[in-house]
Amino acid sequence: MHTKIGSCAHGGLQEVSRPVVVQLNWRGFSYKAGTWGRDSAPSPASSLYWVAPLREDGRYFDYYRLHKSYDDLVLLKNYEQWKMGYGDGSGNTVYKNFMYFNYYGTGDMAKVDLSSNSLVLQRPLPGATYNNRFSYAGVPWKDLDFAGDEKGLWVLYATEESKGNLVVSLLNDSTLEVEKTWRTSQYKPALSGAFMACGVLYALRSLSTRQEEIFYAFDTTTGKERQLSILLDKMLETLQGINYCPLDHKLYVYNDGYLVNYDLSFQTLKRRLPRPPAKRPSGARAPPKAVKPSKTSRS
Repeated sequence: MHTKIGSCAHGGLQEVSRPVVVQLNWRGFSYKAGTWGRDSAPSPASSLYWVAPLREDGRYFDYYRLHKSYDDLVLLKNYEQWKMGYGDGSGNTVYKNFMYFNYYGTGDMAKVDLSSNSLVLQRPLPGATYNNRFSYAGVPWKDLDFAGDEKGLWVLYATEESKGNLVVSLLNDSTLEVEKTWRTSQYKPALSGAFMACGVLYALRSLSTRQEEIFYAFDTTTGKERQLSILLDKMLETLQGINYCPLDHKLYVYNDGYLVNYDLSFQTLKRRLPRPPAKRPSGARAPPKAVKPSKTSRS
């Protein structure tokens, strides 16, 4: 189903397309860990694409590239390449021309202005574990996993208090203050990844080296969770970075060094038709109309 940009007038995720392999990341095959995507702010003006491979150790995030169009990305031209040098893991995302990520070796959230590559904010995420304490299965160092969607900027993480279960927090994208938090029933190290779409958390688990399953959803609007079984094929074994974009309803996945995307389809909401007037049985008379009492005048 094609819904209006920024609209959540649908019944949730229905299916995922076959993977489209765009290309190998610009640093090469040995850079298997990383992430990429499109600015996830639900605005037609956002067309920025970004690619952020990690170092070969699978942890340190130091370089990234920005492309103003998909064609430039594919042709590896007209890009800006920046060195940052203090990112940790592949949980970063881009929202409203700012990149959000885990500051190296800490439980801090960091915000970089992409127009100048300047660090504008660093703030601790209360209670969040870090240094690979509760990362995803097969994806080390992804302690803080940022996501943008139609509802805003989110961070997915775990705490000692949650016993390693996945926690979802909605952030103020200007100040990085936590506005609201939800705890899920899913143990984060048992998941292979997660993403947000329309305020709903979708969690994945690995079925084999060539297939994932989106098996769980948590709706932050209602606080309700449900089980799913939506299959997602993959070219290689591990999905290191997963980012959703409301502008095109695509999932941008960094798959063992390759840039891959998927089209997402959402369930159509059933419209309720007006109830037709009740039919009178044949031969039945219509009820008499009420007669208004006549007004009498006093002389």
